[in-house]
Amino acid sequence: MREVRILTAGADSTDPLDVGGYLSMGGYGALRKALGMTPAEIIAEVKDAKLLGRGGAAYPAGSKWEQLLGISETPKHIVCNADEGEPGTFKDRFIMERNPFMLLEGMTIAGLVFGATEGHIYVRGEYRSVQRGLMRAMESARAANLLGPGILGSGFGYDIKLVSGAGAYVCGENSALLNSTQGLAGKPRIKPPHLAEVGLFGLPTLVNNVESFANVPPIVNMGGKAFLEVGHPESGGTKLICLSGHVARPGVYEVPLGSLTLRDAVFDPELGGGMAPGRGKLKFMHLGGQSGSIATAAQLDTVYSYADLRKARLSVGSGAVVVMDESVSMLDYLATVSRFFIRESCGKCTPCRLGNNAVLKILENLSDPGTARLRELRTLDELCRVMTMASFCGLGRAATVALASGWKAFPDEIERFATEDPPVRIEDLNIDWRPGGARF
Repeated sequence: MREVRILTAGADSTDPLDVGGYLSMGGYGALRKALGMTPAEIIAEVKDAKLLGRGGAAYPAGSKWEQLLGISETPKHIVCNADEGEPGTFKDRFIMERNPFMLLEGMTIAGLVFGATEGHIYVRGEYRSVQRGLMRAMESARAANLLGPGILGSGFGYDIKLVSGAGAYVCGENSALLNSTQGLAGKPRIKPPHLAEVGLFGLPTLVNNVESFANVPPIVNMGGKAFLEVGHPESGGTKLICLSGHVARPGVYEVPLGSLTLRDAVFDPELGGGMAPGRGKLKFMHLGGQSGSIATAAQLDTVYSYADLRKARLSVGSGAVVVMDESVSMLDYLATVSRFFIRESCGKCTPCRLGNNAVLKILENLSDPGTARLRELRTLDELCRVMTMASFCGLGRAATVALASGWKAFPDEIERFATEDPPVRIEDLNIDWRPGGARF
């Protein structure tokens, strides 16, 4: 079997929203164990596990928890980022629909570590049915004394609230998410101060992704070192990957990090099963969502782990693997990516607000043999650099990642219509030659 069921264990339960089924499989055993541990001991297990954040940034979860523990101000808030807006990504939805109690248990353990009394799950606004299911799961947990006051007969009380997202991609950025949770415009904050210090309602806050929190109960149960052995030496455990596009078996699969290659993910009969019937050869894969890199067929033998993909200038990101065949024009695909970022930009900063529009205009020109010019390629390259360096948040900084990697992989498709720049005529510059009136 290529899959290893840790996060998806019990996902085929007859009623995943009834806590009884989760308890029958040993659920909440990690919370019982954690009640007998110190916060430092729990964090030590997370650090030993080398759990990297599963939302996309891959920041070490143990280090994030340790930093928050060192902040003396209380109370502290626990926030789950379930604003799964990255195209091609649906693994958090899988957890929330099929194994929600693992998420709730992980958040409750986090609440225990930081002495928090309240947690929030910020769920993507389009996930209405998911929100209803989570509400039902939380009611089931409260009825079993697993949320609320005196959990499992202890002196620890903790509850979780659900917040419906604003329907904006930018709210997947943690500080924008916290602003939206507070009822403010979902726009990113200036950092520092960091969210661990000044987060939700100005208080110290832990923000982790759904999949990150869901990994906490297995880590506590197994122990950090055992969890690490399941995955890659630099990043323990499994990863939920989302296969979509021109693949025969789209879906969510749980695989140990470092155990397979991109080729295995797409072509293994137990996973992607190869290209869908009627489709041509694989041309490229878009990894990690719209903000991720383009991988070519020549990179199929790259091992699927954070370290190996990084060496290949690729990324795990959100876990999306969108497979495209040879019928797809890279130029058209990149234009579609740019339209997505134009629509989802919050408009706060000039590089992102204007840069994405400029990128799309150039890409559209480059597809026209009559208007494509070499100078536009130079401008496109400069836009990639400026947006990456000067955008306010990760949305703008990552908006040209697909463009840069797709251009490098398929330069002929991007540059094929570009012709020499026409000579500059002085009468076209619209210069006012009057004294003191030079104007361009």
